[in-house]
Amino acid sequence: MEFIDQKAFTLLKVAELSSFTKAAKELCISQPAISNQIRIMEEELGFKVFERKTDGIQLTKKGAILIKYLSRMNSISNSLKDAIQTDKLSTTSLCVGITHTMESSLVVEAIAKYLKNSPDITIKIITDSSKSLYKMLKENTLDFIIMEGVFDDPDLRNVKLGTDSLVLVTSPENPLASRKEVSLDEMKEQNLIMRLPESNTMKMFRQALKQHNKSLSDFNIILEIDNIATIKDLIRRNFGVSILAKSACLDEVRKGKLAVLDIENISMVREMNLIYPKDFEYTETVEMIVRNYNEF
Repeated sequence: MEFIDQKAFTLLKVAELSSFTKAAKELCISQPAISNQIRIMEEELGFKVFERKTDGIQLTKKGAILIKYLSRMNSISNSLKDAIQTDKLSTTSLCVGITHTMESSLVVEAIAKYLKNSPDITIKIITDSSKSLYKMLKENTLDFIIMEGVFDDPDLRNVKLGTDSLVLVTSPENPLASRKEVSLDEMKEQNLIMRLPESNTMKMFRQALKQHNKSLSDFNIILEIDNIATIKDLIRRNFGVSILAKSACLDEVRKGKLAVLDIENISMVREMNLIYPKDFEYTETVEMIVRNYNEF
């Protein structure tokens, strides 16, 4: 059973690939058939969806709006088909987005603890940047997201999990590990293994440095990695130190595998939030996950 018609699906595929030829190949139909379907839909809509140019095709302004809403409809359609085909209409399946930092914190454990006592709920977790997660939330691909900070959006609600701070993370063998605080000058003598420049962690660190008339170029950054688990593993093996969220290191600190230090005269504190649409039905799930997290 399809919940959006073939012409709409074809339109989405052409927009995704920006090519009639590639869409025809992937859908296993002829290019003239693709062109005919698009032409019929444009006639029904009363406006052009694509502009034909010498170097390809491009969405018109109205076409871009159409694709945005068709994508949401297609996402909802796929979720409904999955529920019907797997005979899980009696089970609530939620899709949750988590940033890389929050994934490395105790949030996933809080979710697992909730699910252990909620057999009628299943959750799939998607990890991505906060910007990508926000886009997926607005397109109804995600039910709620967990991230650092909030979005200025009147259609969303947020529940504060707590606050988190960025700290210097070292191995227990590092001479700095016995300290509670480290200066920026002392950090210059260390090999730094850092998150990617576009991460929220690095943006906050750059802003803090700017307030002290310093920049990343003042430090010896030997490696940039997106995966926090990999960074922590390299730190444990004493290949370098890093700036990470304290919440992402709590388990290793408790087990004596990592050490965390504040940075002298620098405060990098941010909120951790669970964000969901105002019409989200399962607010009890949100409340229980927050409660579990705060019990750790």
